[in-house]
Amino acid sequence: MRPTVLAILAVAGLVNSAVAVPDTHALHEKRDTSSLLSSRWTKRSRVEDHRKLPVRIGLAQSNLEEAHDHLMRISDPSSPQYGKHWTSDEVIDFFKPSDEAVDAVTQWLADYGIEDVTHSDNKGWLAFDAPAWKVEALLHTEYYEHHDSLTGGVMPACDEYHVPKDIQHHIDYISPGVKLMAPMKAEAQGKMKRKLKRSVPKTHQSSPIQKTPRSPKLQGMLKEAATSQVAASYQNLSSCDTYITPACVAALYHIPPGNKSDPSNTLGIFEAELQWYDQYDLDLFYKKYTPWIPAGNHPININIDGGVAETDNVSIAGPEAMLDIELAFPIVWPQNVTVFNVDDIPYQTWANDTYTWGFNTLLDAIDGSYCTYTAYNETGDAPGIDPTYPDPMPGGYNGTLQCGVFEPTNVISFSYGGPEAAVPVSYQKRQCNEYLKLGLQGITFVFASGDSGVALEDGLYGSSYCLGPNQTIFNPDWPGNCPYVTSVGGTRVPEGNTVKDPEWAAFIDEGDPSTDYTSGGGFSNVYAAPEYQKSAVAKYFADHDPGYEYYSGLVETEPNPALPNVTALAGNTGGRYNRIGRGYPDVSANGQNVAMYYEGYFYAAGGTSASAPIFSSIINRINEERIAIGKGPVGFVNPTLYAHPEILNDVYNGTNLGCGDGGFPAVEGWDPVTGLGTPNYPKMLELFLSLP
Repeated sequence: MRPTVLAILAVAGLVNSAVAVPDTHALHEKRDTSSLLSSRWTKRSRVEDHRKLPVRIGLAQSNLEEAHDHLMRISDPSSPQYGKHWTSDEVIDFFKPSDEAVDAVTQWLADYGIEDVTHSDNKGWLAFDAPAWKVEALLHTEYYEHHDSLTGGVMPACDEYHVPKDIQHHIDYISPGVKLMAPMKAEAQGKMKRKLKRSVPKTHQSSPIQKTPRSPKLQGMLKEAATSQVAASYQNLSSCDTYITPACVAALYHIPPGNKSDPSNTLGIFEAELQWYDQYDLDLFYKKYTPWIPAGNHPININIDGGVAETDNVSIAGPEAMLDIELAFPIVWPQNVTVFNVDDIPYQTWANDTYTWGFNTLLDAIDGSYCTYTAYNETGDAPGIDPTYPDPMPGGYNGTLQCGVFEPTNVISFSYGGPEAAVPVSYQKRQCNEYLKLGLQGITFVFASGDSGVALEDGLYGSSYCLGPNQTIFNPDWPGNCPYVTSVGGTRVPEGNTVKDPEWAAFIDEGDPSTDYTSGGGFSNVYAAPEYQKSAVAKYFADHDPGYEYYSGLVETEPNPALPNVTALAGNTGGRYNRIGRGYPDVSANGQNVAMYYEGYFYAAGGTSASAPIFSSIINRINEERIAIGKGPVGFVNPTLYAHPEILNDVYNGTNLGCGDGGFPAVEGWDPVTGLGTPNYPKMLELFLSLP
């Protein structure tokens, strides 16, 4: 029965005096007023009765578990469904809420006289504008203005709200609601000293979960005159224990020269944080190491929301961009590379406190449905975490958020990441779902596993970047923790060894945090070990137990901005890591003493920043060969890799470090240092070409 207007007004009167909640309703969300974020905000006056509130109701996502099962089937080399990827429309239709959910929630709104309701294109949420008194009556709550002392932002919010019990399971969340995450105002941003400069910000030493950008470890600049050993011949393999050149990479992984370049198969490389490439350095690199690549050859530039991929000023080029591109081209040539550079210069200059890098900016741009995708109490980008466009800052991007305007490449390589513990649980889970959705469409996502072993940046030898009250708990990486991406660790050719010898886990120990590095690896506190890796991880524990105390469980999924509560998860166990967590990395590739040109000089660089583009390029080459015989891209590769570890070179020497301990050892089989091992291109190609 539809309430009369008088009944609605009567309810509104009750709300204005004291919130009365009928037995037919249930508490849906309640804010933790003791949280650190809530302490920034001051509750002020009630929202005026007739102020229009833009209400968004996120409908509960549908078929997530079934989507996981579908991804596993089309990625399982033994499945008759292998390689049968979906279209984007098929993914949207699969995830959309049921008609029953839409009808039930719409009827509830109509019963309160709310009928001008918009249903989003991706079917994930309902939107309407209504006066505050009517929304308060609808949700049995009270709205107050809240002022943010940090940014100066003001937003309406409530402490809690209620929905009918019989439709609660259809509703994910409602905004405005309990969240307090106002977008930053330009004047507040100015106060935070967002100065335009080339170099990325240094880490905030006051917090153990802050992260500097994952830039390559530059191991000393050597000008041309000092590189005669390397410069003697681009085919030289005698000094691969000193400098890893394209010839060394090709020899390590048995990669022949490429001869195909289907226009649908460029390799995608993600860049952010002022990482621009310059043509001068690329040409120096081609001349020295790949003379078959002509001078002037450059990537395709995709600049998203004001991003800038290229500069003609060699002095402000970025080492990460140069390393990624210089590693990729020798492997994929004559295929091209596509650089996705995200976010405008003001935003890239001011490093977000959670260091979310702009991954959501990319995902919005290559999948328009993600801009309004609802999951885990979140719809679309997170204000206060993700950038907001148009950007009023000088030099900011003045356009609207770019949603679905670019096509994803078949493979996208990411040399960026940070601590799992620094990213809100709901935020990263929603993002991980998107990797699943794009995996269903045949896209491969490859992430570097990190450069500090089981710790965070600069935490190799001490405990200051580890977790727990005593900072003894290992600090896993993100987004490589997501079970729908491929995480790549680092390896090296030890001094005195050749490309014919087995590689070791990457390790640099010079007592300098700016150059020291060890392959990132460990176990997630957010995601459980996926089925495809359970037997490999179980064998690791059975045959090579690391000997640390451990805990078992997953952190609670709470609305943004709640961070993973690892201390609560570990409890009093004394555990150092999560025994049931998703293990990473999945694989590895060389990431030490890599030859590169940057700012006009030769460098030897290191880090899993090098490993990720190497592995990505190899997958791209395999896609090239599959496309040539009429097959599709390989898509999500992890199930195939774990089912066929024989196509990889096992790495069983070395270790990673962190949190004041020896971390985990590299052993026979999978390990949380080098994963299943490094690529063996001929074996990988043979297997993937044999699959449908």
